[in-house]
Amino acid sequence: MEKKLQDQELTEMPELAVVILNWNGRAYLEQFLPFILNSGYSNLRVIVGDNASADDSVSFVRTNFPSVEILENEENLGFAGGYNSILKRVDSDYFCLLNSDVEVSPGWIEPVLTLMEKDKSVAAVQPKLLSFGNRNSFEYAGAAGGFIDIFGYPFCRGRVFDHVETDHGQYNNTSEIFWASGAALFIRRSCWEEAGGFDTSFFAHMEEIDLCWRLKNLGYKIMYCPSSTVYHIGGGTLQADNPYKTYLNFRNNLTMLLKNLPAAKAFRVIFIRLWLDLISLIKFASAGKLKHAKAVSNAHSYFFLHFNSNRKKRIKDFSSFNKTGMINKSIVWQYFVRGRKVFGEIVGK
Repeated sequence: MEKKLQDQELTEMPELAVVILNWNGRAYLEQFLPFILNSGYSNLRVIVGDNASADDSVSFVRTNFPSVEILENEENLGFAGGYNSILKRVDSDYFCLLNSDVEVSPGWIEPVLTLMEKDKSVAAVQPKLLSFGNRNSFEYAGAAGGFIDIFGYPFCRGRVFDHVETDHGQYNNTSEIFWASGAALFIRRSCWEEAGGFDTSFFAHMEEIDLCWRLKNLGYKIMYCPSSTVYHIGGGTLQADNPYKTYLNFRNNLTMLLKNLPAAKAFRVIFIRLWLDLISLIKFASAGKLKHAKAVSNAHSYFFLHFNSNRKKRIKDFSSFNKTGMINKSIVWQYFVRGRKVFGEIVGK
């Protein structure tokens, strides 16, 4: 009887499009597409959105995975622009933006969509994100859901700066968060369209945090669903020690603060962040990482050059802002000064 009820629930579930943005990722597609295709969800579309790959990704998928839909961009539009372009051509009820280097587990879809169907105020959901290489460990990109501190530094339950926790069930509660990782991001199509998708000026990095923040400014919830688990390799496009990644992270973080905070608070927080960024620049330089120091400087230059254009993207009404997941503490102070490196120690939970 219970199985019949479960089967009935599956047939009533809405259409989900799992969309993988690909750029020269044949090896990942070959390795991980079979897991997605074997998900067992009855109303599933699997789409590879190709970002002008130079390898044989597209022909390989067409030949070996004929049930997978392929949508192509004529040029590499980055993570943000690439997804915006692809998703304009997809009309499913829900999207799952999934990195190509993610292995999904059996039954990973149903818990998320059940959660979203029960509460229409939930705009986006992130599964539990574990490391592909060490399955007992959370993964850097999203761990157990994203939060943000008083100065706009993003961090996760299970990962603060470079400290990553072992998963022993400490974050097995379904809970509201501030941002969901773009490595495995479930989102209502209607909410994606209402928010306008990603900000293409970000190109890559923090675009999902900016999107979630805009959704929260509209009054929606972002949730973490631990009963859905995926395994992420991470760093497939830009490695952590790549100066361009440093540039994008510093640049996009400042832009995000300008766009999403109320005016008085935005200018106060950005002023403090510029000084904190200067400390980071000095640390990079003193460690001999001159390219990273220059990347921070370039990020600041870009921010000021594009200040007015990004200021125009601000919303005018912040009255609906859902602030759950914004922590009224500095994780820089907690981590580097007080030595608190675990989420629970920092937030007191």
